[in-house]
Amino acid sequence: MPAERISKVLAVAGVASRRASDLLVAQGRVTVDGRPAVLGERVDPAVQQIAVDGRPVAAAEPGRVYLALHKPAGVTSTVRDRHALRTVVDLVPRDLGAGARLYPVGRLDQDSEGLLLLTNDGDWAEHVLHPRYEVEREYAVGLSRMLTREQAEALEAGVELEEGMASVSGLRGQTRTEDRRLAELISPPAPGLVWVRVTIHQGWKRQLRRVFAQVGAPVRRLVRVRIGTLRLDPLATGDVRPLTAAEVRRLGHRRD
Repeated sequence: MPAERISKVLAVAGVASRRASDLLVAQGRVTVDGRPAVLGERVDPAVQQIAVDGRPVAAAEPGRVYLALHKPAGVTSTVRDRHALRTVVDLVPRDLGAGARLYPVGRLDQDSEGLLLLTNDGDWAEHVLHPRYEVEREYAVGLSRMLTREQAEALEAGVELEEGMASVSGLRGQTRTEDRRLAELISPPAPGLVWVRVTIHQGWKRQLRRVFAQVGAPVRRLVRVRIGTLRLDPLATGDVRPLTAAEVRRLGHRRD
């Protein structure tokens, strides 16, 4: 999209009126690609990172909503479930949903937690979900004890499930920094668990839980920490934020 005055971009994105947006810029609360914005400057939210008070400004596409959510355990990913106490849509603040009929891009089973995308853009969701686009999903897997060499080799070789051969990649232990950061993000805490990281491209039902169970390493806690280029950090449990235009493009490869 062509560059527009920053006050108009913020107004169209629903941040504030143009006059109020100019005040936000003058107060130094708006940044463009990490630097303070300048009154009257022209910006393109499709290629530049715009934030207010450190929070990214969503893509300004009328009628389209793209959100990232840190799903807690115990919340269902389906939009409607008469047996569910809460669904992921219940966690979206009214101002972010803007009356849109949102649905999750893929699912996390009820016991799992972490990064989940919500949108009302079916074409974009298809790009994120379809295996041919190879959008990776990275998980932190909490175990009672570290994998043995034999278990790790079995996972890397692939495990046969009803749907076919389930493959994983990038299997490794978490770093101390990742341990500390994950502990800050998830709630309740998970004392006594050993964490490994693993990446998958498939999305079969309860895939990782079934795969790890097959090699004798039942999953105690499962947190999705990345989808493609988008990471869970810094979303704490239950938090929701809009995606930036750049994030939407990178994930869905949009060429509108």
